[in-house]
Amino acid sequence: MSELIIEALEQFGLSLSSKDRKRSLFSKIGVVGCGKEGRNIVNLTASAGLDVVFMEESDERIEYVMNTLNDNLNTKVENWGLTQAEKRGIMNRITPTLSYEDFVGCDFVVECTRFSETGRRSTQLRKNVFKKLEEVLEPDAIIATNGSTVIISELAAELEHKERCVSLYFPVSHSGANVLEIVSGMYTSEEVYNRIVLFAKLINYIPHKIYESNGNISLRVLAIMLNEACQILMEGVSTLENIDRTFTVIYGQRFGIFRLADIVGIERIVTLMETMFNDYGDKKYKPNPILWKLYRTNQLGVRTGKGFYIYEGEKVIEFNKAVF
Repeated sequence: MSELIIEALEQFGLSLSSKDRKRSLFSKIGVVGCGKEGRNIVNLTASAGLDVVFMEESDERIEYVMNTLNDNLNTKVENWGLTQAEKRGIMNRITPTLSYEDFVGCDFVVECTRFSETGRRSTQLRKNVFKKLEEVLEPDAIIATNGSTVIISELAAELEHKERCVSLYFPVSHSGANVLEIVSGMYTSEEVYNRIVLFAKLINYIPHKIYESNGNISLRVLAIMLNEACQILMEGVSTLENIDRTFTVIYGQRFGIFRLADIVGIERIVTLMETMFNDYGDKKYKPNPILWKLYRTNQLGVRTGKGFYIYEGEKVIEFNKAVF
């Protein structure tokens, strides 16, 4: 494995000492929390040949995560995207744990605590995770959060080594969304940013540097497009089907805007749009009444089986006529 990664480093023209090489290679990655986004990170890193340790809150959650990861890899095997030997190699690189102590030796740990049923994530909980990670990690190990809202400076503020903290956002809309948004906080060092750029390239992601701005690029663009699509629907200008078809056919997108909202999760979109509206004071970020209607009735998209569309598993069955 080390030979493969060294070749990747040479490709980017990096000259490293043996000490720097060990740290820059991200030989061992940690993930705190394995919801949908956490599982995505675990899969990406293990598939790239890196060892990854993930922490969950119970044995039941660990079993669920391991089974889900295994099922997802089985789907790739069935579709000729992976061999059984490759699948075994990936699963063997994944280690579950219930203890922060097992993050000792990690080069890089990502906090990825799960969203609540309302689509919110506790800032205090994430601060506590950062503090516990600082207790077990080496001073130069990177501590990151996975999120699209600007909080990394706040999370890092109470740590001794603030310069090691950075915010990342891995889009989960589809498997080909291989852009990594990297947000440097007010304390983040240039060295840490550069190491995350290297990490992105090691997992075949395109690094995008983002200056602290709530919503980054991806969510700000999504929020405005989705709000306008909802307004067009409310005005009766066109149908849900035609709006989504316009988005996919004319603009060459993989999913329609409403379908994309269901995949991301209505609860996440509404709460993050609220945060942006409060920060910027611009009504373009204020969630449309249709979004509030779905949110308040727990029609949150793929996860609940009903959003703009009705689902059986992840398969679309029909339009949700209750939307309009």
